[in-house]
Amino acid sequence: MPSPNRPIYTITVGHSSTKRILIADDHESVLRGVRTMLETHAGWSVCGEAVNGYEAITKAVELRPDLIVLDFAMPQLDGLQAAVEISKLLPGVQIVLHTMYGADVVLEANKRGISRVIEKATSGALVSAVEELLNPNVKPTAGPDLAARSGGNH
Repeated sequence: MPSPNRPIYTITVGHSSTKRILIADDHESVLRGVRTMLETHAGWSVCGEAVNGYEAITKAVELRPDLIVLDFAMPQLDGLQAAVEISKLLPGVQIVLHTMYGADVVLEANKRGISRVIEKATSGALVSAVEELLNPNVKPTAGPDLAARSGGNH
């Protein structure tokens, strides 16, 4: 006979899966900072890191993340080029371009399947953009993130 203090079964309501994020940036301090910022959010896990565009592609295919944060200016292959290849190999994966160049790359990002462009100077916008992309029920935020899909302003 079950104890009155212990349930017979447990029902999980809603989604219980952790969203997996891959981060690619060639600067160790930025990589660590982004990782810390994203991992403090409940339900998110950084599943891998990359330091150049080729490694980002390889790890994306290997790890199959829900979302990828790509630096724009990386050695060997930049974030725009990596995004093109990742989008071909993993159609539908959400990609956020994390850059110092902001509005200057929005139009190119839009052509390459990138979901959002976030300026590195506005780190809080990165968390908001990731939240919107991973949770379709979240309303878009007003703020400094640049929606790549809209083309942006130069």
